[in-house]
Amino acid sequence: MTTTRPVAPPASEARARVQAVRQRYARRGGRATVRGRAYPAYLVALFTVFYLVPVVHARSTSPAPLSVSSAHFPAGAAPLVCGLAVAVCWGGQLVGRFWGPLVVQPFLLHVLMSTDLSPAHYLGTIARRRLAYAGTVTLLALCSAAYLATDLFDRPGTALPGLAVTAGISAVAAAAWLWGQVRAVRDNLLLAGAVGASALVVAAIGGTAPDGRYGHWLAALVPALLAAAVGPPAFRALPSIDLARLARESARASQARDYAWTGTLHHALDLYRPQPRGFTSALVRTDGSLRGYLAQGAVRALRTPGRAAAAAVLLPVGGASLTHGVAGTGGGPEWWWWAAGSVGVYLGSGWVGETWRGLRDELTMAPLFGERWGGLPARALVWPVVAVSAGTLLGGALVALFRWPLPAGRAGSTVLLVAGSVVLVLGARFLREMKLHLPLELLLPVITPFGDLSGLRVVAWQFDGFVVVLTGVALMNAVPSATGAAALAVCLAAACVGAGLRRTGWAHRGLLSRLRRG
Repeated sequence: MTTTRPVAPPASEARARVQAVRQRYARRGGRATVRGRAYPAYLVALFTVFYLVPVVHARSTSPAPLSVSSAHFPAGAAPLVCGLAVAVCWGGQLVGRFWGPLVVQPFLLHVLMSTDLSPAHYLGTIARRRLAYAGTVTLLALCSAAYLATDLFDRPGTALPGLAVTAGISAVAAAAWLWGQVRAVRDNLLLAGAVGASALVVAAIGGTAPDGRYGHWLAALVPALLAAAVGPPAFRALPSIDLARLARESARASQARDYAWTGTLHHALDLYRPQPRGFTSALVRTDGSLRGYLAQGAVRALRTPGRAAAAAVLLPVGGASLTHGVAGTGGGPEWWWWAAGSVGVYLGSGWVGETWRGLRDELTMAPLFGERWGGLPARALVWPVVAVSAGTLLGGALVALFRWPLPAGRAGSTVLLVAGSVVLVLGARFLREMKLHLPLELLLPVITPFGDLSGLRVVAWQFDGFVVVLTGVALMNAVPSATGAAALAVCLAAACVGAGLRRTGWAHRGLLSRLRRG
């Protein structure tokens, strides 16, 4: 008795069939039109002419903010390079779990899945092309950042090692992006641990090298070898990929893309929020009554453990960077530490729990939840305020412990500036979380000699929290007095709260009447 086994088509025939399917799909309207390409090209040209060219010109005619002191990499550069490589690799893995390189249009994926072709035939080409794009973009971004922030590429003695390091990091970022999507969670944890351990070893060896002469080559060689070790196993996993999960990821990505293009970016991000699970009975005491406001917030945070863990990392790190920046003498790199710490605290403040969303729902659905305020603000805001303040205080205390004693006269101003920054961040987070649909007036044209700049208003509305945080930090840094800077932060936070309430439909007059009734 003989059994019939399906015969795999030759590689050339499979390639031709995949090409035919893609051409058929493109004729359905999936191919970009000339008008569709013209508008992004117009935005890129505006960005290049009015932002990129002046910044590059200013950098080429002025000293770099951060200087590489010697003709070779300094001994302390190896740990920084290793830290950057670890952050890029872990970030690529995390992005791959949500939006990997194999995410394609749902209909095209459905057609290819309905054939007898192996997933390696129609996903391999897509993966190779997108990994090449991702590696190139990462390389250009790293080189641009290094050129604008340091004098790394000003001398041949540091330019060639710097290019080698950025190339190695770009290669491992692309490989980790694919690995994060096609491999299981256990494999991703193993890779993350291996990358962290390798970074510690390379940093220790590179830091002890004389004058850093060989540490930078080691820091460039290890990521390249890691990319070569990770890439082939990731491609070999393509035939056994879970196509059902890939179809769900593609459908979600398509919906998120539509939301982003139609102006509701926060709705696109909501598609990637983890669903709360577990600990439902922990919200209620044994006698049947609800737990306190702080306990309720903590339990709701534990119902999304991934977001809670990210907040537990970001808040102390952001608090440490924030404290390090405001404790300096002012100006120069200290402002960047201050701004980066504030952004980290802002991100962590949104991941401490789902109480922000509950507050928005109760404010926007007053006929359902009632008109009385009662304990609504306290019930919703006590946990974010306490968690953000505690996390920032923990990171700031560690920095103050290592830098103690602080410069003369900086202890009191440091406390005021950190407190003002936390208040500003909470106000910006409130403004962001009260966001609803895109206001129609933002779509009206703004005619200027440089063209229609209404798109800038839409971008500012999409990222209003970041705009408020960065603008507020810049204004606080410009105020010479710490007390004045803290007062300015409180005023900005109050303005954010007022704007957030207006977004939910709570006008000033109605707000006062509700407060009197509550």
